[in-house]
Amino acid sequence: MSARAIIKSIQDTMRQDVGVDGDAQRLSQLCWMFFLKIIDDQDQQLEVMQDGYRSPIPTNLQWRTWAADPEGITGDALLAFVNGELFPALKALSTSGSAAARARVVRGVFEDAYNYMKSGQLMRQVLNKINGVDFNDLADRRHFGEIYEQLLNDLQSAGNAGEYYTPRALTAFMVDRIDPRPGETLLDPSCGTGGFLTCAVRHMRDRYVKTPEDEQALQRGLRAVEKKPLPHMLCVTNMLLHGIEDPGFVRHDNTLARPYVSYSQSDRVDIILTNPPFGGREEDGIESNFPSHFRTRETADLFLALFIRLLKPGGRAAIVLPDGSLFGEGVKTRLKEHLLAECNLHTIVRLPNSVFRPYASIGTNLLFFEKGTPTQDIWFYEHQVPEGQKAYSMTRPIRVEHLQGCVDWWGGAARAGRVDTPQAWRVTADEVKARGYNLDIKNPHAEDDDHGDPEHLLAALNAAEAETARLREQLKTMLAEALTR
Repeated sequence: MSARAIIKSIQDTMRQDVGVDGDAQRLSQLCWMFFLKIIDDQDQQLEVMQDGYRSPIPTNLQWRTWAADPEGITGDALLAFVNGELFPALKALSTSGSAAARARVVRGVFEDAYNYMKSGQLMRQVLNKINGVDFNDLADRRHFGEIYEQLLNDLQSAGNAGEYYTPRALTAFMVDRIDPRPGETLLDPSCGTGGFLTCAVRHMRDRYVKTPEDEQALQRGLRAVEKKPLPHMLCVTNMLLHGIEDPGFVRHDNTLARPYVSYSQSDRVDIILTNPPFGGREEDGIESNFPSHFRTRETADLFLALFIRLLKPGGRAAIVLPDGSLFGEGVKTRLKEHLLAECNLHTIVRLPNSVFRPYASIGTNLLFFEKGTPTQDIWFYEHQVPEGQKAYSMTRPIRVEHLQGCVDWWGGAARAGRVDTPQAWRVTADEVKARGYNLDIKNPHAEDDDHGDPEHLLAALNAAEAETARLREQLKTMLAEALTR
């Protein structure tokens, strides 16, 4: 059975269980099961390859002990074991000893995991289907990695879970433009389900990894943080499916909870690739971790301040920000002034409102900047929905090929030879300063919509209001007559 067929079969089985409600819960349920199977497959391989290796998971809790036998425990006995023994023990797993790092990964995943299934018989069916996959087999793991990414894509329609997912066309485009390489430190401080990380890993393996040492350098350079439990668990499993041996670098934490000044030279990174949460506010007290002139409760603003600090000299970043960050005043203005002074903000790609539908329908932008030299010129590129399509949607999302026009215009690694086009224009830093650091600069090549003569529009509005008043009075008369009959 193919990987896609196995996943579909598992989802169909879960839909029969009264305890699992919706795509987000199904994926969460599938995730912890996959995770334990992958860890156990890896443990068995390490036991052969490394003398004296012992799994951090106690023998009675290992997948091979309780889940691998198709005729093993089922029904109420299986539910009692999972809820009463497996979960409590893994949530409290000891993180000392020779496999401490691996134990911390397991414990971190299960700290906020939950078993939604209520039927032990259906759970046994799911376990038996998962047993058909060998995650030590590279082909199997690659296929499941691709299917898993599609499942994460489906989160966009799963209510609030959509906030954890950035369209893969955007992550692939941003990674391609930043061009990370093995040996560089790459950080996503709000990593969600790991989309930027997996794109970066794939990019480096396709272009630069030639030896085992290259692969080791790639994996050593990864850094990530995720605040919320569900995407953290999804991200760790995503890393395992993409061949990352130790996903312990994905920390379950709030990047903003650490004082701004405590980030020192040792915390600096070469690359930041991220879509920081926007539209929300941080909990009380978080803003006090930042200098007074940057204090705000708007998450995206706090992250932008931190990005500038975290980059090494010469470091580069590609981030997603909403329109509000471009034209906002107050703290936003001070942040933009700081950004242009400390970094070369060389490119802003403006995106249509529909890119993040259905989770969000606001204008967003991709900002590309490099630390160390102040901004002289900013190039803007306006990405437009393909001809014949009014907007992006779940059924017609943004695709990698839609961004090829921007890639063609970009000008290579040095960004040389850029020219004005109907979609691209340049603005100097002095012009931005004169605008009060308002970066919400519209395409000067676009024709303004002709809204008509103001006097004619006012006359039409007055006529419409008079007609509305006449109809209102007519309706009142009709209702009054009806009530007196």
